[in-house]
Amino acid sequence: MYSLSDFDFDLPQELIAQTPLAQRSASRLLQVLPGQMADRNFADIVDLLSPGDLLVFNDTRVLKARFFGVKETGGKVEVLVERVIDQRNVHAQIRASKSPAAGMRIRLADAFDVIVGERAGEFYELQFPDDVFELIEAHGRLPLPPYIEHAADAYDETRYQTVYAKTPGAVAAPTAGLHFDQALLDTLTAKGVKLAYITLHVGAGTFQPVRSENLAEHNMHSEWYTISQQTVDLVQATQAAGGNVVAVGTTSMRALESASQSGVLQAGSADTRLFITPGYTFKTVTRLITNFHLPKSTLLMLVSAFAGYDTIRAAYQHAISQRYRFFSYGDAMFLTRMPPC
Repeated sequence: MYSLSDFDFDLPQELIAQTPLAQRSASRLLQVLPGQMADRNFADIVDLLSPGDLLVFNDTRVLKARFFGVKETGGKVEVLVERVIDQRNVHAQIRASKSPAAGMRIRLADAFDVIVGERAGEFYELQFPDDVFELIEAHGRLPLPPYIEHAADAYDETRYQTVYAKTPGAVAAPTAGLHFDQALLDTLTAKGVKLAYITLHVGAGTFQPVRSENLAEHNMHSEWYTISQQTVDLVQATQAAGGNVVAVGTTSMRALESASQSGVLQAGSADTRLFITPGYTFKTVTRLITNFHLPKSTLLMLVSAFAGYDTIRAAYQHAISQRYRFFSYGDAMFLTRMPPC
């Protein structure tokens, strides 16, 4: 049985990528197999996939979800929209010297007022005066991860989105997808690799470390996903033909596995709190493209469950020794599912 300290590691600060490379597909790719690793370029993914394999992407689009504002009392606040509930209402984190009361007005970005509603766990419900998506796009700021030390600029607004981002609702990018440019997607398609899409709106909880040494005590954050029947049909056709179902990122993995809890992938929409740790039996995904993850994070536990704990420990040690770039703007790994024990 693993505990939290089993997923800790020391990472030199200078290996945390602060900016993206000039070309998306120019990043490095560590191909990881049990007892074997190969240092590659990300564009080599074309050679690692076969005709008939299926890449499953998360087409969520990152919202400009961060706002700075002022309460009626004059106190400063920082608001991070976590989830859009409907056209006028959101759940949001609020940082302030004193928690705002229900009914209070907050002026955001010196542009419009929101009304504070009831608490929803760690979040507040906020009522916007007009269309949520339009106000967020017009006045919000892109919420870069906490380990990136500069404020988001116009370049980040382009590069912290995937080229296929479509459905707005995330507060963090599905970062494994940031390595794909349109030319690479076209090359993969020409080879006979199939492409499919799910939507999972990544929440801020993805950056939260697990704090309980006993993993069973961790309260996993919730994220909303949807999977179309078209994607289900593509997955099932790939499986029937003996091809690999390749999740592009842990968010695609989480959606696919959440929708496979019956044993078979099913179309639909739901909230998921699926917490994948070593010992989990994967039901749909056979390959995974993913970035390198934070110490003590649920995502590090997920990849350890997928490729094997010892394999991932060795891969991270190799990546550090070879000066790979870590986290959202960093390099990637290509993982193969560990055979069932």
